Amino acid sequence: MKVLVTGGAGFIGSALVRHILKNTEHTVINIDKLTYAGNLANLGSFLQLSQHFFYQEDICNKNKLVDIFEKHKPDAVVHLAAESHVDRSIDSPNSFIQTNIIGTYNLLETVRYYLSKYPQLDFRFLHVSTDEVFGSLGSKGLFSEKSNYQPSSPYSASKASSDHLVRAWHKTYNLPAITTNCSNNYGPYQYPEKLIPLAVLNCLQGKPIPVYGDGLQIRDWLYVEDHVSGLMTVLEQGTIGETYNIGGFNEKTNVEVVTNICELLDSIISTKPNNLSSFKELISFVTDRPGHDTRYAIDANKISKQLKWSPKESFSSGLTKTIQWYLDNIEWAKRVKPSSLNNNIGLVKK
Repeated sequence: MKVLVTGGAGFIGSALVRHILKNTEHTVINIDKLTYAGNLANLGSFLQLSQHFFYQEDICNKNKLVDIFEKHKPDAVVHLAAESHVDRSIDSPNSFIQTNIIGTYNLLETVRYYLSKYPQLDFRFLHVSTDEVFGSLGSKGLFSEKSNYQPSSPYSASKASSDHLVRAWHKTYNLPAITTNCSNNYGPYQYPEKLIPLAVLNCLQGKPIPVYGDGLQIRDWLYVEDHVSGLMTVLEQGTIGETYNIGGFNEKTNVEVVTNICELLDSIISTKPNNLSSFKELISFVTDRPGHDTRYAIDANKISKQLKWSPKESFSSGLTKTIQWYLDNIEWAKRVKPSSLNNNIGLVKK
């Protein structure tokens, strides 16, 4: 297949591109605006492969999208391009509305026009979304594919809007779309503003690790390599018009995640910055974020039963791999977010 990936230089998008190019014979057409979280370094040597075509373009530019579709004639789209950080959406929601809603609309209209010209194509549009569209769970229960939408932040509201657009274009125009909603991703190449890489890198610098409120908010954690294998399973085997939840079956409180990171680093690093006896001394509880959801948890039984997919990594094994990757790739972290990382970060002894 020729697979067009939007947001293919971001965290999840680049993991998907690497997975496709490493494990299949598919061609990838990669579109990414290269905002702060998109980085060509995430693609490494895969960037130069002959079956990989990269375009630095904004999905809000419909004319460019039409040109790229006409040039490459893709068989499938995996739509990952999105602004994705809740804090940024609270401070500046405009870019979330533009990319996540207007950008998705432009992409859907481009695909609709494209399929009107090539109706014979066996085409698929995979829209990748989040469990945050469902809002906050109580202490019990799980988000299913039939859960009501109750977004709490500008980010989740914009993603909920894009989900509704995709389903409406499927029902109204028969656009061959499938939607996935995933739980919290983590793993290599994640931008350092997210909880896990932020905690790891702050530990290495001896800086406080901010934890919102009491840190008891619960998230279901999904290793990014498991997520992209789930996306490929849905792309290749999923039923048009259906929704599939992709989860890691790993519910953890935020403070538990940070504590686990500190304990793992304590076992790896003997000489700690600032004469710390344990990295847990850096945990710092800060004012909670506005509208902070209490708990997310995904019911991934549908994809497990119908498509025979399940995650390979436990939270423990995935977190260990993730921490070791950041320890081995400090220079990558310095390049993508140099202003927040000091020059001594690479001098910590293992």
